[in-house]
Amino acid sequence: MSESLRNRLFEELDALVLIDPHTHINPLDAASKSLADILGYHYYTELAHAAGMPRAAIEDPSLSPKEKVGRLAEGLGHIDNTVQLSWLLEAAKELFGVELERLDGQNWEQLYDVAQAKFDQADWEEQVLRLSKLEAVFLTNDFDDALDGFDTHRYVPCLRTDDLVFHFAKASVRERLAKCSQSQLGSLTDLEQALRQRFEHFTSRGARACAISLPPDFAPQNVSQSTAEHALQAVLKDGEETSPEQRRNLGYWVFWKLAECCAEFGLPFDLMIGVNRSVYPAGVYQGQDLYDSRVSLIQYRELFNAFPNVTFPISVLASVTNQELVSYAWIFPNVVCNGHWWYSNTPSFIARDLQARMEAVPRNKIVGYYSDMYKLEFALPKFRMYKRCLAKVLSEYFVLEMGWSETRAIELGKQILRGNVETIFY
Repeated sequence: MSESLRNRLFEELDALVLIDPHTHINPLDAASKSLADILGYHYYTELAHAAGMPRAAIEDPSLSPKEKVGRLAEGLGHIDNTVQLSWLLEAAKELFGVELERLDGQNWEQLYDVAQAKFDQADWEEQVLRLSKLEAVFLTNDFDDALDGFDTHRYVPCLRTDDLVFHFAKASVRERLAKCSQSQLGSLTDLEQALRQRFEHFTSRGARACAISLPPDFAPQNVSQSTAEHALQAVLKDGEETSPEQRRNLGYWVFWKLAECCAEFGLPFDLMIGVNRSVYPAGVYQGQDLYDSRVSLIQYRELFNAFPNVTFPISVLASVTNQELVSYAWIFPNVVCNGHWWYSNTPSFIARDLQARMEAVPRNKIVGYYSDMYKLEFALPKFRMYKRCLAKVLSEYFVLEMGWSETRAIELGKQILRGNVETIFY
């Protein structure tokens, strides 16, 4: 009974056309050019490295795409138990028509050649979007992105602001902002105008969110104008030699100003909280960062209280923070549970965290999932993983335990998968 029920709910959810509210897709190069683009995803390189493959062997710049795939395939046997490898096999079956129990040094060339024939088709990008049932994909755009050359209805701009808050002491960041905003940046007034100009630029081209990734020790506060002006002048004078306190004060001011701009321009402010950078410097590219359990959303109480009209979709890096996120979304009208990010993006954590959210958070405040993908081919397997978890919670808890009808459960699932993305971001 429960298995057939879960399968019926999954089929209903899997038929839904979706909007992916957070990715790292390059809209000018959205689909893969070879299987190396897929196996180069950091999940595979970091797992292969963790299983014993030397970093130099993975990141050898002299390797051709086919040589890189062959080398990585030799190490996939150690990770065939992982959900990440299951994404690859599901993509192989559903996108390339190759059904495999495992991928290893004996059969990788078969997949490589079949996949390459697909990649070489002129309409491959369109095929992937259709097969993945994706209507729109949110991007991660640098603040100085011109946002030209692509359909902003399909590939939706999102203003990423990490550099402005955490790296403004770098001359290159200041130069980029001055150039794209046509500002001098000699004073706090100049900087404020430059930030507003970026919001004008992004919203005029269809941006639907502002976003930032935040370290565990960040605790935003509204610093005074005089403190911020003093910090800015220190940064303009000393650059990266500026004291940590002055750089931190300026970062707080910029962050607060971003929140004010979100309020003014009507953009949600996506906060991805808790990543500790370069914990493992010897790791592969993008395989060096970890979560820190010392993070707490209490650090954001001043922000949430100060901007009641700004919606904050919150992503937490680890499942251990999920209960706190649930409680904040329970209390604060402007806090939304957003996706299952990074180290909490496996079925066991998703199912547990999802049920906790669905039991306690208003249904209109749960953004079910985003792929966080770099290439379009990952949307199908990653969203299907989530939909299986969602079908499990809907069937076992809402239908069998709570007595909901299947129709009612499906309506809730569709709202979490797509409906809330539309109401929160559009």
